[in-house]
Amino acid sequence: MATFDTNSIRNVALLGHSACGKTSFTEAMLYLTGKTQRLGKVTDGNTVCDFDPEEQKRGFSISASLVNVVWKNTKINVLDVPGYPDFEGEVRQALRVAGSAVILVDGKSGIEVGTELAFDAATAAGTPKVFFINKCDDPDFDFAKSFDGLKEKFGSTLCPVFIPYRSGNTVTMLDLIENKAYAYADNGKRSEVAMTADMQGLVDTYKDTFNEAVASTSEELMMKYFDGEEITRDEAAEALHEGIIAGSITPVYCGSAVKLWGVVAMMDAMAESFPRFTAKKVEKLENGETTPIDPAGAPAIFVYKTVADPFVGQMSFFKVMNGTIKRDMTLKNNVTDTAEKLAHFYTMVGKEQTEVEELACGDIGMIAKLTNTHTNDTLAQKEGLVYRKIRYPHPYYTQVILPETAKDESKMSPAIARMLEEDFTLSYENNAETKQILISGLGETHLSVLMSRLKSRFGVNVKLDTPRIPYRERITKKADVEYKYKKQNGGSGQYGHVKIHFAPGEEQGLTFTVSVVGGTVPKQFNPAVEKGLQEAMAKGAYGYPLVQLAADLYDGSYHEVDSDEMSFKIAAQMAYKLCLEQARPVLLEPVGNLDITVPEALVGTVMSDLNKRRGSVMGMDAAEDRKGYTVVHATAPKAELADYPIQLRAMTKGFGSFEYEVTGYEVVPAALTEKINAENKAAEGKN
Repeated sequence: MATFDTNSIRNVALLGHSACGKTSFTEAMLYLTGKTQRLGKVTDGNTVCDFDPEEQKRGFSISASLVNVVWKNTKINVLDVPGYPDFEGEVRQALRVAGSAVILVDGKSGIEVGTELAFDAATAAGTPKVFFINKCDDPDFDFAKSFDGLKEKFGSTLCPVFIPYRSGNTVTMLDLIENKAYAYADNGKRSEVAMTADMQGLVDTYKDTFNEAVASTSEELMMKYFDGEEITRDEAAEALHEGIIAGSITPVYCGSAVKLWGVVAMMDAMAESFPRFTAKKVEKLENGETTPIDPAGAPAIFVYKTVADPFVGQMSFFKVMNGTIKRDMTLKNNVTDTAEKLAHFYTMVGKEQTEVEELACGDIGMIAKLTNTHTNDTLAQKEGLVYRKIRYPHPYYTQVILPETAKDESKMSPAIARMLEEDFTLSYENNAETKQILISGLGETHLSVLMSRLKSRFGVNVKLDTPRIPYRERITKKADVEYKYKKQNGGSGQYGHVKIHFAPGEEQGLTFTVSVVGGTVPKQFNPAVEKGLQEAMAKGAYGYPLVQLAADLYDGSYHEVDSDEMSFKIAAQMAYKLCLEQARPVLLEPVGNLDITVPEALVGTVMSDLNKRRGSVMGMDAAEDRKGYTVVHATAPKAELADYPIQLRAMTKGFGSFEYEVTGYEVVPAALTEKINAENKAAEGKN
């Protein structure tokens, strides 16, 4: 039997703005539960969760780390999630397997972009939320101001549970459930102290809000509340549990992760009031249906994260979605249709692995070296069972990726393939039009981390450059062209003579027709003429591929001895060059639909910026899933959006997001065409 059954397991994601204290909070939990003997510090680079060299170098979390602690006979799996927006994929992975989300708020900075984005992400995932206001040891911290700000922003469901009382330089924490006061020593240990009249006054100020929220969870408690009867501690804890699950209560705790204030109270709540996996009764499937959660049923796991470790190999992080898994059990991957043996699996505390014999429904673990399993896969005994997959944000920040040396070139593609298995917010493309290898991510920092990991994990050195835009060309008028190719070298020569009518075509490529009469050009040479034109279209007047060309071979001549396929192919290509001189070719650029989601107050800023990017606003709608947000529908050239992921984030303070899809090509303005042509000629001169 597993050490912890489903009812004794809690899965908690720590969310919030970057540097709000999530990793420090995790360190405090590890220390207070005896998992570590010292408190690690982010600034010292010695925390359990930020073990990646890149995290230690940069001073913030990059990946969602997994640790587990035991508190009051309850196993708490903690997912320490990055707050930096370039790692949104990690947030979505954590929320897919978490039963609740603790959103940390910097007590001094207050509500930040990351606070709101974390709340929105947890809401979209349907994950119950709890707030922890951190850094309340700061002398300038004002709990009333912080709590009122949270309530104004996030609604009336907010309920104070653990609050600070300040007297001079002394801070005492007040527990509204227990109606007790706690003082903290320098080593973080707490002790109960007598409740003074001033403390009781502060408790009374917030206790009515607390009791009203608790009473709203049942008719029985509501009657006790109206009758003025006291709600017991156990009743309050159970009411918080029901309220968190239903979303009718969003508890607010307070403390200092660095000084260990309020962390015990938070862990008490996790053990007593946070929802267990079976609370939601069913789990969503990829086909839109649901399936019951049965701790005693057929085993099934969902892989929510993959790490490409150069020493361990592929590490697959999973959640047990049904039944109990046991060592050496074989499950079928219902996505890849292959069998996988669970030879060894582990629980994790940062990078430290502890092998276990079995894990119960709702628990989280890691399996190494699965052969045909990737992120979003379902492994189960039940045939055809596939759990709902994680939806990732599309990567729009694109750069050219280049190997530093020939040695790096041979290793680059396999190394990037490993990173793509790990990070679904990256994409990799060998662009046939521009002949460049492109890498796309969520921002500059995202790609910078990728470069560092390629070097540290796989010994591959790369550099990034600005990608070329895949322009195209098209003629705008008709042209009748004649070209006679004649070459004599003594003996047999070459002869090809064509008359071709060129015009703008309707099809994307070449529309080739033959209207020759009288056999002036024999039929066997027609394919050579067509092939010559197709090859020539790879380069237009400005050096880009030419599209939508109609060509009719209507006349010409041949020589019985000297004419061959090569002669007519060359004649056709020379005729094409004359066409470019006469048919007024124009440059075409990719354009597409741009949907930008921003707070209503920032719509004007976004629209003004769109005008500078040659964009056209087509309309606006209220965002369906984000209150107070507007979706601006526009069209814009791809060339103007290379830096848009970064600039939109800057102009909207991180609140803006967008989706973009190329839908066609439009003519580039003449002035811009001249500029592009001049830049291309300058680049050719340097080369």
